[in-house]
Amino acid sequence: MSSHPYCILPPDGDNIRLLRLLPNEDEAAPVQCELRKYSLQKLGPRTHLYEALSYAWGDARETLPILVDNNQFPVTVNLHAALLRLRDHSFERIIWIDAICINQKNPQEQGYQVQLMAKIYSNAHRVIVWLGEEAIEIKGALEDIRLAANKELLGHSKKEINKQAILNLLQRPWFRRIWVLQEVAAARHVVIMCGSTEIDGYAFCSGVKSLQLSYMASPELQTLPSVTYLIEYAGLRSKYTANSPERFSLEIRPLAELIDMFHTRHASDPRDKVYALLGMSLNDPGKAALQPDYTISWEKLFEKLVKYILSKDIFVETSSQRPMIKSKGCILGQVSSIESDNGQNLKITFTSKNRAWCFDNEIQWTLGASAKSIQERDTVCLLQGASKPTIIRLHKDFFAIIIIAVTPLNESGSSRQRALSKSITRFPRHFLLVWDWEQLLEESQDQEESKNWLSFDQVTRTWNVALILEDLDEYEKAKWRIQEAIKGYETIFKGKQSTLQNQRGLTPL
Repeated sequence: MSSHPYCILPPDGDNIRLLRLLPNEDEAAPVQCELRKYSLQKLGPRTHLYEALSYAWGDARETLPILVDNNQFPVTVNLHAALLRLRDHSFERIIWIDAICINQKNPQEQGYQVQLMAKIYSNAHRVIVWLGEEAIEIKGALEDIRLAANKELLGHSKKEINKQAILNLLQRPWFRRIWVLQEVAAARHVVIMCGSTEIDGYAFCSGVKSLQLSYMASPELQTLPSVTYLIEYAGLRSKYTANSPERFSLEIRPLAELIDMFHTRHASDPRDKVYALLGMSLNDPGKAALQPDYTISWEKLFEKLVKYILSKDIFVETSSQRPMIKSKGCILGQVSSIESDNGQNLKITFTSKNRAWCFDNEIQWTLGASAKSIQERDTVCLLQGASKPTIIRLHKDFFAIIIIAVTPLNESGSSRQRALSKSITRFPRHFLLVWDWEQLLEESQDQEESKNWLSFDQVTRTWNVALILEDLDEYEKAKWRIQEAIKGYETIFKGKQSTLQNQRGLTPL
């Protein structure tokens, strides 16, 4: 545990702490640092006085000591390695590092400092991405990426590039963290470090793209294009205060779209899967009651988020291990075809009941990349109170959410989607939905083995699924579900009848 006594930061003036990394000619000497208060509001002409570190914390149980203001302070092994690499022989270095500059034992301070993070990274002279020490399986990977970037520029390279080592590097934990998105998106300049090797962020992205690696085939690397895009255009992105002086945001996309794209990324605290995206969002977290607050539970935050994206009338059940979303809604149709090309081009076929709401039987949507891949025969529905459709996938007696708020990128798809949503006034079906933030649920199952019915609720869920399948014109599947539900109702009714007769001392017929 840290013995460092944190001073209280003033509540006004966008106050933060910066770390002075003291120099030492002896590379084996203990890391010594000092913490100093700093106000982001008082930058004036004296801007870019510090750097900001972007890194993966690593295992919090494995730590090494450093000295902060002459007090012992434990840091993770990965951060310790970064500090040794960043320490200069002769000059001090001023750096912002979340694990040290924020009092991690103070939830109120955590919440306030997290609100400032987009501004902290935006005002830094540069953002240093630390990928960890070099190991055998990635030896020379960063240098090879530099060579690939040079080859792209010069049209030749004398050295053969080790693509496997590069793929191994790109599977380092940093590329899967959710916080890194905001950290590099806000940066004025990005530098990538691995061991003693450094490379400019733009050259890194150029080299990775020129290699034309098959990273999309690897589930661990599916969101890599998003990261490289954010790094490549970091210096060109506007850095400004959005909507009000109290709020700073990069205003990249609406929060619902960012959540759909990145909610399966890694965070040690699930609440960070929301808070890490607020500084990139077009939405004001204050109006949505979603400001970073580490005093509330993940379940409460999840409920707030769902109601904000969909509707206040949505019911969220968080008492079970897997949160359930219950809502009335309407089936629009199914995904009849899909092709991916830097996005997802979908063709939606409307059901026979809904064709009156569309000028023809089909509509074309082009969507951005999403954390979960859309598949043919996924269902498109509109939940009561929601302004945008939701894409879901049948899984036993409930539906998994694939895209919670569909936002077409193509103008024709967007305008027709809005018109369609406004035209619907009847929401006859009951939906039970699961929004899994860790990993995609198993593939949909059209049929199940006969059940041992335990509750009326179980049977009703099967009945509701049958009605939804009927709306999708899948009559055979609906018929099978209805038969199963009828068996369930009969079993439960007979069981209750038998219990009542036993209580009255009667012998069943």
